[in-house]
Amino acid sequence: MFRPVSSKVDFPAMERETLAWWTKTGMMAKYLRRNQASEKRFSFIDGPITANNPMGVHHAWGRTYKDLYQRYKTMQGFKQRYQNGFDGQGLWIEVEVERALGFNSKRDIEAYGIDRFVELCKERVRKFAAVQTEESIRMGYWMDWDNSYHTMDDENNYTIWHFLKVCHQRGWVYQGRDVMPWCARCGTGLSEHEIVTEGYREVVHPGLFVRLPLTERPGESLLIWTTTPWTLSSNVAAAVHPELTYVKVRQGNETLVLAKGRLASLRGDHQVLEEFPGSALVGLAYTGPFDELPAQAGVEHRVIPWEEVSEAEGTGIVHIAPGAGKEDFALGKKHGLATIAPLDEFGSFIPGFGFLEGQNVAEVNEPIFESLRERGLLYHVEDYPHRYPVCWRCDTELVFRLVDEWFISMDTLRHQIAEVTRRIRWIPSFGMERELDWLRNMDDWMISKKRYWGLALP
Repeated sequence: MFRPVSSKVDFPAMERETLAWWTKTGMMAKYLRRNQASEKRFSFIDGPITANNPMGVHHAWGRTYKDLYQRYKTMQGFKQRYQNGFDGQGLWIEVEVERALGFNSKRDIEAYGIDRFVELCKERVRKFAAVQTEESIRMGYWMDWDNSYHTMDDENNYTIWHFLKVCHQRGWVYQGRDVMPWCARCGTGLSEHEIVTEGYREVVHPGLFVRLPLTERPGESLLIWTTTPWTLSSNVAAAVHPELTYVKVRQGNETLVLAKGRLASLRGDHQVLEEFPGSALVGLAYTGPFDELPAQAGVEHRVIPWEEVSEAEGTGIVHIAPGAGKEDFALGKKHGLATIAPLDEFGSFIPGFGFLEGQNVAEVNEPIFESLRERGLLYHVEDYPHRYPVCWRCDTELVFRLVDEWFISMDTLRHQIAEVTRRIRWIPSFGMERELDWLRNMDDWMISKKRYWGLALP
């Protein structure tokens, strides 16, 4: 049966021969039954593979580790369940079905029929669960393949509903208003842990330097910087660090205000006229970049303090749009700022935004540049490479959007999970601290998704 390895060995043939021998002798079934009478129990819980495509090398790698541990425990005489799992819920499946149908948005799904679309999602899960089962058997992964669990099963749905019921009874489930990472192509929000674990890539955005004239100081302007020009439509404040040193500089016929440590961002010669702490700027009013828009009616723009402002990039003066940024939204609540939410679920500007109305967020950079340039507010534009969040399912750049969603509060739950985490033996050991760090910094858990396939929420 087995022979020494040499350069002439046909490894695929050897694999087929071994698989045929296992099948002929019923070896897998014997292995699975071996310790059924044992009083020793080893409970292996499979983190399910996503049944969305054929297996990749990384799946084979992970399954090899799992099989290694289970075989070791079987050799020690432990009774096991040997249950494989398939994850078949969520946008992973939806996006692939959309691609197969040539769809570009949720509207295409609605026109096609949500019920028909959901059935295609189920068919895709069943198809690739079967494919992955055969691939796993070929690689020698011995499991109880006739008893695999599926996350799309009713049993799983009912269990999660029970979990939500308990969370509700304990007062942890609430409907909240917050600025969330949002995929305009998928038309749904993403939870924070999805962004942290999967969601960043290197992109190049325009680094936009913009003048904001101070209303009570004719001829003087704040110089702000942003890499998301579309958010200027919703600007309500400008933030400075109260303890950083700022300067007033003369450049040509204008006077600009920025952080001393960011003088290198100026274009051309300049003369420093005055130095002062950021606290001296707090409370000053300025003219917003798009005050002519109906959505900006009645908004009073002013400078606010924020100790998170730094001199690492930009100008040391941060433009604040509470309806288009998570930190901005928190600052807005703290300082009682107006909240202007510019985008619909597909990333297009809603009524009230003048020349931007109806345009998609991905298409408005040039119109915004031109509008600022015509009014003398555009100082400079440069390419700015940085890491930016994208939708890990469809690779679309995310926006931050003000939405009403359902959340599970982590205030109490994070500590209860942490207690359990500390009782677990982690291999490798540094995994525990990573998990605890994630729990300490995890925001409330957004559980509502505005899509059509996956867990059916009550």
